[in-house]
Amino acid sequence: MTLHLINARLIDPEGLTQSEGSVTIEDGVISALNGDAPKGANVFDCEGRCLAPGIVDLGVKIGEPGERHKESFRSAGLAAAAGGVTTIIARPDTHPAIDNPETLEFVTRRAAEASPVRIRHMAALTKGREGREMTEIGFLLDAGAIAFTDCDHVVTDTKVLSRALTYAKSLGALVMGHPQEPGLSKGAATTSGKFASLRGLPGVSPMAERIGFDRDMGLVEMTGVRYHFDQITTARALPPLERAKRNGFDVTAGTSIHHLTLNEFDVGDYRTFFKVKPPLRSEDDRLATVEAVASGVIDIISSMHTPQDEESKRLPYEDAAAGAVALETFLPAALRLYHAGHLTLPQLFRAMALNPAGRLGLPQGRLAQGAPADLVLFDPDTPFVLDRFKLRSKSKNTPFDGQRMEGRVLATWVAGRQVFGAEA
Repeated sequence: MTLHLINARLIDPEGLTQSEGSVTIEDGVISALNGDAPKGANVFDCEGRCLAPGIVDLGVKIGEPGERHKESFRSAGLAAAAGGVTTIIARPDTHPAIDNPETLEFVTRRAAEASPVRIRHMAALTKGREGREMTEIGFLLDAGAIAFTDCDHVVTDTKVLSRALTYAKSLGALVMGHPQEPGLSKGAATTSGKFASLRGLPGVSPMAERIGFDRDMGLVEMTGVRYHFDQITTARALPPLERAKRNGFDVTAGTSIHHLTLNEFDVGDYRTFFKVKPPLRSEDDRLATVEAVASGVIDIISSMHTPQDEESKRLPYEDAAAGAVALETFLPAALRLYHAGHLTLPQLFRAMALNPAGRLGLPQGRLAQGAPADLVLFDPDTPFVLDRFKLRSKSKNTPFDGQRMEGRVLATWVAGRQVFGAEA
């Protein structure tokens, strides 16, 4: 089927431009921009709304296997489609961990069967994410692993980590690390400071991120591995990150949408939906991180979607599980940065689509002839009040519940096939 989208406000993250135009889709790819409608094509009127490459979300937690009650491939895929996310890069912090080819092949097959959007999987860097023995990186690459990470389980044995990074380097594999010093971070519920002290909550210094970054960066320098820091959330970590890039190391960095739009005061009276990992930071750190995204020092924005059930959140703040769902709220939350004047729409989609796809070697994330027709149509100005019980995720742990947001996804296409359409 040939589809011709007209009257669109095209958001181009490669050229960092916005323009009025049209898109023609044939056989699942973009065949033309701003051309005439081919004979017999189905014409879709975008009515002046924004059309952008679908979001490539790096670092999504899905419950299969082991925690399907929190999130399944189907529920995650439906939430993603409704949020304009067309490619999910799933984390291996499942039960059991995705640390062998058999488990990887199982989840790959299940995802293809159940999800309306694309799902690619990362694999664990060490067996069981326990930091003692590296996984069979070569076999996992052959089975389709797109990157390797132990997620928030920081490998404390530096010798084990250096061996794994050396091996990954020899195979050209991308490794994703969590820049935290685990000893300082253990048991922390908030960022240390006056607010944490007044609330009587255990805190962790922002220096824990800087120390973790410096340790990992030393190993990157030693091994030459391709490396991605999953979440940079403090101003202290930005100068060494900028220096590492300037010195030519193959490193990139990401941050989460929650750390870009919320700060430590949002915890308020111990609201556990605001407990994430790493904890929410100061307003100065938030603004520094936003500026780093705008300048390109931080490359990628992710949802860091982490579903938790009611039982794990309805606990005292210190004991509650960390994490928040974000697939469906990712774009509306990101549009807060646009409405505040911090980032343009092309800059947002550079960080949410183009850069993650490029880092992972995927063809998505571009609004160009020959690119996959993975697209999102949205109105950045439509206001709404978020009701968490209307989210398509099985888990409802969003910090934005009851908040006024702006930006509504109207339609989502994957390989030219519409996988979501908003109700009128």
